[in-house]
Amino acid sequence: MLVAGEINPDLVLSGNVHPEFGQVEKIVENATLTVGSSSVIFACGAARLGLSVAFVGKCGNDPFGRFMLEEMQKRQVDVSNVIIDDARSTGLSVILTDGADRAILTFPGLIAALSANEIPDTLLRQAQHLHVASYFLQKALQAGLQGLFKHALSLGLTTSLDPNYDPRERWAGFDEMLAYTSVFFPNDKEARSVTHAPDLEVAADALRARGGITAIKLGERGAIAVEGARTVKADSIPVDVVDTVGAGDSFDAGFIYGFLHKWSLEASLRLACVCGALSTRASGGTAAQASLEEAQRYA
Repeated sequence: MLVAGEINPDLVLSGNVHPEFGQVEKIVENATLTVGSSSVIFACGAARLGLSVAFVGKCGNDPFGRFMLEEMQKRQVDVSNVIIDDARSTGLSVILTDGADRAILTFPGLIAALSANEIPDTLLRQAQHLHVASYFLQKALQAGLQGLFKHALSLGLTTSLDPNYDPRERWAGFDEMLAYTSVFFPNDKEARSVTHAPDLEVAADALRARGGITAIKLGERGAIAVEGARTVKADSIPVDVVDTVGAGDSFDAGFIYGFLHKWSLEASLRLACVCGALSTRASGGTAAQASLEEAQRYA
């Protein structure tokens, strides 16, 4: 698998994280520097399940960039194709968690810098599948992504896309590209937003009409997947939730594992729900990601 995406760590602060200006200092309960970026969390989750994963993206020659590359290598993600930019800085997200809710402050840095023409054919030809996440943050990649997916399909790859949240809330610019997306991974709100639908059922039908598979994440309610005339539902599993950061990316990794191994739609969706739920057992997106053996005990 090849993942093309953004590289940034997350600084997760928890406890009394509501800031007060006027030079007021507040003490938080916990601070953790952890692997961030939707694309990287997905890559680590896929590697944890046993897939062979290579990553292409950009980071700076700085402590945050080196931290991310080291952590990805520890998790068996091939980073030999990552582009190091000595002139610019690695992005960073500061995540303020308050119970089940969170706020995110992101410094873009090189998050938006990767373009489609920087992904060589030699790399694509080694892959079976191409995954892209954080569509709205990866601005340099947006213009060429439709062509990249179309080209990947012509080389025999399958493709998947997780749009993630649109900070501008415009939800535009990739309708035609979905025709070249084998698996689309919105959550409930994203599905309704990109289709301008009043409810989930209407959104699912609109996404069904585009072709391919759409797996819609519903959090603790599980997920639904549509493909052609079929609609499949799967429940989540009960867990003691510590942190939901990256749960959707672990969900994606579980589904793609089943998809690439030609599992049924039901089995792939079930594994996805299990992987997403189990990832919430620890702070950060990668600390509690499940191995295939562990996930299958629940699935």
